[in-house]
Amino acid sequence: MKPSAFEYVAASSLDEALEALAGDEDAKPLAGGQSLVPALNMRLVRPTVLVDLNRAGLDGIESNGVLRVGATVRQATLARDPRTHPLLREALPFVGHFVTRNRGTVGGSVAHADGAAEIPLCLAALGGTVVLAGKAGRRWVSTDDFFVTHYLTTIGPGELVVETVWPLPAGGEGCAFEEIALRAGDFALSMVAVVLRRDEGIARDLRVVVGAVTDRPTELIEVAASLEGAAMTEASAREAGVLAAKAVDPPGSIHATPAYLRAVTGTLVERALLRAWERSA
Repeated sequence: MKPSAFEYVAASSLDEALEALAGDEDAKPLAGGQSLVPALNMRLVRPTVLVDLNRAGLDGIESNGVLRVGATVRQATLARDPRTHPLLREALPFVGHFVTRNRGTVGGSVAHADGAAEIPLCLAALGGTVVLAGKAGRRWVSTDDFFVTHYLTTIGPGELVVETVWPLPAGGEGCAFEEIALRAGDFALSMVAVVLRRDEGIARDLRVVVGAVTDRPTELIEVAASLEGAAMTEASAREAGVLAAKAVDPPGSIHATPAYLRAVTGTLVERALLRAWERSA
């Protein structure tokens, strides 16, 4: 199939892009196009205007206390950047395939808000921020407030994701990413990100975030609380995995039953906790 007719605007600046989006409520921004173009071809979306952001100056990466990543930075570019947080660098090879990562963008993945997407999961696990811009100016939104459910965010009419802000690794920090999928490059059946800090032999500031088995990146607060203030052991990590399995309620699919997804999520949490603890030493 081919997309329905639309007007194409190649924005040469952010202001031009925002002007084009504000002028038509059915306008859509185009970044890497790895999700949008297939949807256009199947006519799942029918924009009247397509606003190309690739010349709008949103492809910068800056490190100054935090890592600021422009919306149109390619996923492959960020994977090669030595400043990228180790958690994200570990997760990026699981994002689609090598070819799609060369074109897919960081901001596009965040804005698309697929519940089985690795980049939003990592941003949530690290407590990152999404920067939105519109005609009224910019606003900074935490991931807790940004992601609503599958493919739904708090992006307002005429707004764009222009940047994501990522914390840099702290002293004593350890992190780990785990994912299971049917094949390499497929959407995850379950995925887990863990970030923690080892302080005098005990775990502090734990974040355990799961995806794919939920409709958005979801922090398992009770799981993290069960480990806070104690040394990590194989037994405590296993118990935390059991808690995680009970905490999620996946719908299941033709590929995996709810019971399987709960069990595998518990195993991934256990593995990620132990690897993050080991790396924090």
